[in-house]
Amino acid sequence: MDLPGAERNRRVGPYALLGSGRTVGGSEHFAARTDEGSLVTVTVVEAEAATAPGFRDRLRAGVEAARGLSAAFLAPLVDADADAPAPWVATRFTSALPLRHAVDRHGALAEPALRVLADGLARALAVLHGAGTVHGEVDPDSVLLTMDGPRIGVLGVAGATASPAPSPADDLFDLGSTVLFAASGGGQDTDALPASLREVIGGCLYPEPSDRPTAEQLVDYLEHQGLPAPEGGWLPSAVTADMAAAAASVGSARAARGPVPPPPVRAPGAGVSRRNLIISLAGGAVVLGGGAAALAFSGDPAPAPGGRAGGLGTTARPTRPSGVHSPSAPSPSATSAGVPEQVVLAGPDAAKAWSRTGKRAPSCLEASDEVVMVVTDEATSFMKAASGDRAFDALNARNGFGANTGTHPTAHADGVFYLLCDTPGRYGLLAAFDTTDGKVKWAVSLDASDPGGAKIVSNYGRQYLAASGGTVYVCGVVREYDGKFSVHDPTTGYIRAFAATTGKKLWQVQGTDINNVLVPSSGSRLLAASAIPAKQPGRIQMIDAGRKGARGWKVPLRYPSSYYSTGWPLTSYADGHFLFAGGKGDTLSVVDAATGTEKWHQRFEAKNGDRVSMGAPFSSLDGATVYVPVGSELVALATADGTPRWIATLDGAGETGGANLFKASLGLGGRHAQCSADTVFATDSAKTLWAIDAATGRARWKYSDPSQPDVGFRWTVGGDRVFIASHLTVTAIAAHGR
Repeated sequence: MDLPGAERNRRVGPYALLGSGRTVGGSEHFAARTDEGSLVTVTVVEAEAATAPGFRDRLRAGVEAARGLSAAFLAPLVDADADAPAPWVATRFTSALPLRHAVDRHGALAEPALRVLADGLARALAVLHGAGTVHGEVDPDSVLLTMDGPRIGVLGVAGATASPAPSPADDLFDLGSTVLFAASGGGQDTDALPASLREVIGGCLYPEPSDRPTAEQLVDYLEHQGLPAPEGGWLPSAVTADMAAAAASVGSARAARGPVPPPPVRAPGAGVSRRNLIISLAGGAVVLGGGAAALAFSGDPAPAPGGRAGGLGTTARPTRPSGVHSPSAPSPSATSAGVPEQVVLAGPDAAKAWSRTGKRAPSCLEASDEVVMVVTDEATSFMKAASGDRAFDALNARNGFGANTGTHPTAHADGVFYLLCDTPGRYGLLAAFDTTDGKVKWAVSLDASDPGGAKIVSNYGRQYLAASGGTVYVCGVVREYDGKFSVHDPTTGYIRAFAATTGKKLWQVQGTDINNVLVPSSGSRLLAASAIPAKQPGRIQMIDAGRKGARGWKVPLRYPSSYYSTGWPLTSYADGHFLFAGGKGDTLSVVDAATGTEKWHQRFEAKNGDRVSMGAPFSSLDGATVYVPVGSELVALATADGTPRWIATLDGAGETGGANLFKASLGLGGRHAQCSADTVFATDSAKTLWAIDAATGRARWKYSDPSQPDVGFRWTVGGDRVFIASHLTVTAIAAHGR
């Protein structure tokens, strides 16, 4: 393709093109790099389209609509120039194969892969349509297959330049055609679709646009079928082999263009996602009973932005919530102290204490003062926290999916690691490992499915593991069998309690009033939210673990809320108090854990008319301070009365170009903020980890890894160190950066 204005060394804008391009919808797509070595995908629009009336205005509008959008199955916008002689758009590079290439060469995809394809595309389109834009270019050439699922660019150039503009219903028709192509190898007969997809994908292909489902409806349909996810990789091995070859060719072309300063750790296939970088574990692993094993990890040295918080509103006087019966007692009055000055976070790059490279990519981490537990999809290893050296022999307990926004499979308490895991031949275990020697204390089957007469009637999905007060808790969602396993509305949640010393099951409760369970670090009272229809008021209630899960006090929420979906709740515990998001999502309410009596509440106000984006609160280890992420601000409040202590503010832009926000303010799930004795650790939307002095709110240091996976790095805190897993590498940093 002729590139008007391109230099002899094949540059488009600030990007050097790598290798030959491929044609999609009349545009050319190239792998390219910046002068600093970062990879992008550059789409260059053909000359004829660029001269069409109104083209550049439509492209410019499409670029503006795409800025700031990011989701799991979207490649976000990096840069664009609608006014260049050959207009171009740059998105984040994804190491992948076009769907057409995979199907033409290796044949139609099987049912599990088709479901991942349909679900991923629907979720990507739901984000675009929710932001008021469309893609307009979903087809077998533009859909890319990665190890983690399908990808499409956040901006379909053909859709951005088309006149008239395509509609969301057009995107759904294209999605249906793409899935049908993947199922049939190019045929048009919907009988090629598996039974689980035939009805809904056939609906996407209805001639009348108004009869087609929306992207959100398609996501809900697939989710409520409750069918199991594919085991292992979702793509055939032949396709993944082609993917590895393509990644290697890009790496070769990149290297041929001249030297690039390497990041601290570079795994094979630079820029590819985490699962692309998994290499085979050498040797065998022993059964889950201890003994010598090959190490899975060994010691080789080596959002949608919701607006900024606008500061604190008035700290309200204590009130007694309706429905709560408890003895009258005076409550601490609100403080009249002024709002402290905001501290803009800025600090030096972190100094690494040590770094180790292993043979498998960690799926989750847990740490004590002395030992780090590193879990992969093949084995579990133990490292010395002080040096990164091997602490104990590895075990074959594994967890391939690890921690994500809706799941956390590890816990640590009182010298014991706990893990939701599998072993060869055994599925659905809860295991306990001694932190002093790495030996298995006990392992029990969770009986993921409960028999009812001659057939299975319920399936217990495991989402959250916690340990406190001599008890281990497994929480999740119940799927009922009605011809298929489905999650019914309202959602039924459950809590299972096990003895921490023996693994013996103590009790179990379930119900639509048990969802998003919070297990405090101490005490015997848990907190649960009710499952409610979307945008309706709900309630929280105390669950008394000392009485085998008996329900306690209840507090209604005064306003409809969108927070009560599956995942971690917007709740916390500190010094005998439960904290939760109330009001219209802009108010932190603090109640006595024993009685439900409100002690105080704090409302957060928005700046410049922006929506308040309040995240999950969390507390210091001693419980004296509560930290609330609100958009770009992290607010420290005294637990006793809500007195503001400091406000730390992020500066600059996030990864996708919008305002930089604390990750803990962007969603329910994951551990995006944790504390050591005197340091607060929090990640932001620019994929940076900050270490913040708990006394002053000022940054001690910051950490960012340019080679981290698309999903970012995994991390945990143990003692006075933070441990970070990025691709195949685990890095330790001291809390004070020394």
